[in-house]
Amino acid sequence: MDRTVCEGWNRWCQTRESFVPAHALTAQEFTRLTKRQQRIYNLHRLATHSSLPIQATPMSERVAQAVLARVEDGAFSHKAGTRGGIMVNGDGAQGKTETICEALAGFQEEWLALNNYADPDAMPGTRDLVAPVAYVRCPVKATPISTCQRILDFYGEDYKGMRLEDLVRTVKIAVVEHATKALVIDDITRLKLHREADQDVLDLIREMMSMPVTLILVGVGIPTSGLLREGRRDPKTREWIYAPLKDRGRSPNDHAASQHERRFQVIDLDPFRYDTPKGIQAWIVHLRGLEGHMRLLNGTHGMLTDGDMPEYLFGRTKGVVGVLEKLIQRGCRLAIEDGSERLTKDLLNQFTVTPDDMPDLDAGSGEQPDIPSHKPTPKRKPKGRDTVFDDDGPAAAGSTG
Repeated sequence: MDRTVCEGWNRWCQTRESFVPAHALTAQEFTRLTKRQQRIYNLHRLATHSSLPIQATPMSERVAQAVLARVEDGAFSHKAGTRGGIMVNGDGAQGKTETICEALAGFQEEWLALNNYADPDAMPGTRDLVAPVAYVRCPVKATPISTCQRILDFYGEDYKGMRLEDLVRTVKIAVVEHATKALVIDDITRLKLHREADQDVLDLIREMMSMPVTLILVGVGIPTSGLLREGRRDPKTREWIYAPLKDRGRSPNDHAASQHERRFQVIDLDPFRYDTPKGIQAWIVHLRGLEGHMRLLNGTHGMLTDGDMPEYLFGRTKGVVGVLEKLIQRGCRLAIEDGSERLTKDLLNQFTVTPDDMPDLDAGSGEQPDIPSHKPTPKRKPKGRDTVFDDDGPAAAGSTG
């Protein structure tokens, strides 16, 4: 569903935990199913592996807590001043979007319940649609105009023929009248500040800062994107440090970037690390959680965590949760198709995860992760054609074996 429109966002919030995974079966229990039942079960297993739940990690919990703190501080403030925003930075496929959406879905549920599912500040003549959270994505070729249009698309507002000034004003009105407390702009670094047409993006963000809403910007490489001054990350504190402004020749954009730096908290969503006992343990805990959601017939306990499997999986993914998820999904499908029903290094070595597996990430904006190179090993020639996905027709439904 499309979360970039209000109806789709609300539907996702209400149904995000409604998927029912396939129940676990042993190999013996599977053989007692009819051919038709086996095929249906296999399709349900594929759906289960393609819908692995987003597991909280120590890194994602830190980000979620920081985002909620900013949003709640702004939502319960009755002052007319500027709300502090937050920028969530991280490489591609780190789970930034899902972490933030999950946190804000919880906030929306609590906020609506607290206010009896109505706008507590509603005035006669204003809109009835209450949207505590608005989620939009920058287009690949983003400009301030197209960014405003995406925001208005979320609310279903008409903006035909509007200039930038009109668009900004309409955005501000929509945010207030729809009682929006958190505005997420995902893929914000698709805005290229070196393009002449995009130099006024900082002015656009300053305008958004004046709205009674907490602005949450999400992107890859935010500290070096131009939205803030050029920064470097302290290897000890893991915090971003920005060079001081020059005394002479300071441009308006430099001043704006400094202003953004003061008003935005920048937080990183990092991948897993495998260089400390604590980091290794967190990785193993994450893998153990994935084992509990897999549906392979030969048992999944220890499949990802025994022996040197954790180190192997880290080497294939660099600790990036999105790459790990794609590796597990593909491996489970192969294990079902070849009948092995178990993930092994030999099976996983048969393929590699590529950027084509993540088509929604824009390579030009640096959103695609750095996937470790891997040369697939030749696939073993099967002894016979696999038939677990064959459909023998309606007559098979009534058979006993």
